[in-house]
Amino acid sequence: MLTERGRLRLARCVVDDGWPLRRAAERFQVSPTTAKRWADRYRDQGPVAMSDRSSRPHTSPNRTSTSVEQHVLRLRHRERIGPAQIGWRLGMPASTCHAILRRASVVRLAHMDRATAEPIRRYEHPAPGDLIHVDIKKRGNIPTGGGWRTQGDDHQGRLNRTATPGHHTDKRGNARLGYCFLHTALDDHSRLAYTEILTDETKETAAGFWRRAHAWFAGHNITTTRVQTDNGSCYVSRLWQQTCTELGVTVKKNRPYRPQTNGKVERFHRTLVDEWAYATAYTSEKERREALPRFLHTYNHHRHHSAIEGPSASRVPNLSGQNT
Repeated sequence: MLTERGRLRLARCVVDDGWPLRRAAERFQVSPTTAKRWADRYRDQGPVAMSDRSSRPHTSPNRTSTSVEQHVLRLRHRERIGPAQIGWRLGMPASTCHAILRRASVVRLAHMDRATAEPIRRYEHPAPGDLIHVDIKKRGNIPTGGGWRTQGDDHQGRLNRTATPGHHTDKRGNARLGYCFLHTALDDHSRLAYTEILTDETKETAAGFWRRAHAWFAGHNITTTRVQTDNGSCYVSRLWQQTCTELGVTVKKNRPYRPQTNGKVERFHRTLVDEWAYATAYTSEKERREALPRFLHTYNHHRHHSAIEGPSASRVPNLSGQNT
């Protein structure tokens, strides 16, 4: 296949130097028809004609009318729905709606803030430790022998009938043996994550976790300068502020009603649920907790992150354990 420079050389051999088409075609290893096409273009339009032309037809008689396209775009902007729902509303194929949205360069729903319809502005701090996101995820414990995911609703019904008044219930009305709290610290630049399973979310527990997390990051050659949290009671406490001051870390809070500000650790918790908490039909809470260190090692050292095009460890200089 000829490059633009090769096409130009071929055309000049034919037009400027008078080579026969077959000789030029043999020299540049193309067919005589191809040689004639590039020679004719060069003769008519000069060197600028050596680039590829669009394969799009000059006319598209079956293309969707402008009024229908505008209707699709208005519906997308007003309702913030995808091509499948737009097509259902308008009685059109979803593929046609998708083509219309793509031609108009409409931002994908996954990249849009649903509340404002504005594109999400993604940011990333330049170095590990510049910002650590901290958050807590509450999860129900697994009863001994497994819950309804492994034993079915009949087994869960027996647990419900024998549960003491102090036990909690989940959204399905099933008895739980209390809750655990996943405290997580995640580096903004590398996505390196540190998680502990603790018994509550009090200010003393949160401050203790942050001390251990800070030491863990320091042990991985990461100097923490700022930490960001939501406005939960444990993070607005004086103890949290004193702990961060003692560690030399600046405190930063999320904007009210803007959970996207701490979106990286929120996304990690969703991955944690999908790839650890519910990835296996655990038969006990102990079994699930024993699987957490293995998941964290895989997440930090081996799992490919599309946002950084590699594992977290690849972004932390001199981090040990990448190849284990």
